[in-house]
Amino acid sequence: MKTAPLALAFLLSLSGLSAGAQSNAPASGAHPSPLNFPGIQYPRIEADNRVTFRFVATNAQKVRVAIVSVAHDMIKGDDGVWTYTSEPMAPGYHNYWMIVDGAVVLDPGTETYIGYSHMCNGFEIPDPDGDFYALKDVPHGNVVQKNYYAKATTNGWRHIFVYTPPGYEANTSTRYPVLYLQHGGGEDQRVWTEMGHANLILDNLIAEGKARPFIIVMETSAVGPAGGPGMGGPPRGGGFPGGTNAAPGRGGRGGFGGMMGGPGGGAYGRLMVKDLIPWIDSNFRTLPDQPHRAMAGLSMGGMQTHGVTMANLDKFSHIGIFSGGSISTTEITNLTSFKRNQKVVFFSFGSLEPGAPGAKAAAAALKEDGVNACYYESPGTAHEWQTWRRSLYQFAQLLFKDGRYQKTNIQRTK
Repeated sequence: MKTAPLALAFLLSLSGLSAGAQSNAPASGAHPSPLNFPGIQYPRIEADNRVTFRFVATNAQKVRVAIVSVAHDMIKGDDGVWTYTSEPMAPGYHNYWMIVDGAVVLDPGTETYIGYSHMCNGFEIPDPDGDFYALKDVPHGNVVQKNYYAKATTNGWRHIFVYTPPGYEANTSTRYPVLYLQHGGGEDQRVWTEMGHANLILDNLIAEGKARPFIIVMETSAVGPAGGPGMGGPPRGGGFPGGTNAAPGRGGRGGFGGMMGGPGGGAYGRLMVKDLIPWIDSNFRTLPDQPHRAMAGLSMGGMQTHGVTMANLDKFSHIGIFSGGSISTTEITNLTSFKRNQKVVFFSFGSLEPGAPGAKAAAAALKEDGVNACYYESPGTAHEWQTWRRSLYQFAQLLFKDGRYQKTNIQRTK
């Protein structure tokens, strides 16, 4: 696969932890994308959820806009401004970037985000049912960035994001369960707060009494030599296609090879058990045992969650796989122990994803064997952030409660 060269030094992203947090609020008529910088009118979200793009490149011969990795030709006006209006887009967050005479270029008037193993721009289509990830007047937790040294495995520094729930700083005698939350291919530790709004989802659920307060740990899944891919930055290697039909958000896999399974759950499983989990338990007020530890991930991160948890069932009691496959009954060597120790096994897909029927069947088979298996299907979404936001919203309500699955319907009621 040919990849377009990066012709521009990527812009520094703003904090992004709350960027677009209120972008789910319905707007009347056409309006700028909520992720634009102040005063920037394009991308513009049209009344019917089409998106209009404008880009100034007076001397360019050809300009295209790649929307979730599919490139579209723009039309040049007499003023040298290139424009394109898309088909109606689904609610939620979407990546895009410009391709100017074959070179990938960022739109300077919009926030930037990691995806496809490089920096992208983003726009947000308001979701009438997106209140669950809105920025609200409720108690908020904190998202902190930390570095730790993985001495036992990679002998190098790792960079992580950690969400602590509201009241963590004040309630200094309270200990909390932990969810280890993984990103997808071509992404890193920042995406679950920047695009997924995991912190806001948890803040709102906790405020409504629908979720138990817990810590979320987010880091890159890449494991490589000290100073190489996986040491806090995006994976290297090809994958962003500059206009091919690669799956959304699943860019290159440089730095991820060989980590989907194997002894101890693969390279990342060994890093978690030997370095990450001990460091978190030593530096945060956790409940440091298997009943109070969960792991989940989206797409590649879901596959990685599968490999790590199934190899370390004594370390994790709650398993969440979002758009990343499922667990078969044939994989479970000791069903009695699995049923006793795995409190929740959760699979989810968007209804437009081809993996949905298989995951639903896998959950049903596990339930027949007495496993507390759950399946959630996000209505009207594909392999995209709205699927994963909704999946986290569902999964978080099940964690550390030892209760049976009660699906919350977030599909719009007509």
